[in-house]
Amino acid sequence: MTTRREFLAITLATTLPVSSLFAAKKSYSLGYSAITWNGQDEQAIQEISALGFKGIQLRANSFAKYKDNPAALKALLDSSGLQLCMFSSGNVEIDAAKVEASIAQHVRHAAFVKALGGTSIQLTNSLRKKGVKPEEKDLIRLAEVMNEIGAKTKELGIQATYHNHMDQFGETPEEVDLLVNHMDPAKIKLLLDVAHYFQGGGNPADAVLKYRKVLQALHVKDVRQTEPRYRFVELGQGKVNLEEVFANLDKIKFKGFAIVELDAVPDAGKTPLSCAETSKEFLKTNIQYPFS
Repeated sequence: MTTRREFLAITLATTLPVSSLFAAKKSYSLGYSAITWNGQDEQAIQEISALGFKGIQLRANSFAKYKDNPAALKALLDSSGLQLCMFSSGNVEIDAAKVEASIAQHVRHAAFVKALGGTSIQLTNSLRKKGVKPEEKDLIRLAEVMNEIGAKTKELGIQATYHNHMDQFGETPEEVDLLVNHMDPAKIKLLLDVAHYFQGGGNPADAVLKYRKVLQALHVKDVRQTEPRYRFVELGQGKVNLEEVFANLDKIKFKGFAIVELDAVPDAGKTPLSCAETSKEFLKTNIQYPFS
């Protein structure tokens, strides 16, 4: 004899859309970057939490404000139910005169992140000269310094990640590949920014598969062509095939954070919150992500 509970389970399984059943099986978590709020981190925490995201990425400006009282910031995160899933730690230097100070800066940030209950820091670089392709030896040196940083942050229990970026070392897929091949995966992993990778000439969905063994996190954003260059926009408003990216995350059963990022509000009349709502709707409708 079928019990009422069994009957309800059978009914749900046979009446729910396939997309709804699939949505409940996502292996990754969704975070959102506070960068769009331009330093108003407390407001970002409140609004990102209210939208149902599980993690937040904060920037180094929060270190300047809370470095002497990280417990206050941790209390805000805890009360909002948000995990600090990534922290923007800033640039890595390869100039011999600057390397030691650069490493020390990132170690300080890692200690701050640990105090906040976070897991990872993001490394970028401002080494690229306009119109000049970086030399292979300089890319290799960047990977070596990042390995050094990663070794030290690992001692604190914090994972260092390399973030590919336009106008930096790692602008093109070929540069990213060279860097990744010289990164020690025991010390540093990849934060794949899908829009930067696309703008640099690559297919980010292919990169998900190619770098699956070193993929720690993703920046999920979109980009559209404008004059004179390009503009980052809300999910679904640009040229990146995000459905394919997420399909490949499902394929590899990715278990990290996919972090929605929008560097700035792209159009007049919009707000950080309204942009986040647009991206959330795309994730619900096109990716069938089960926001709670």
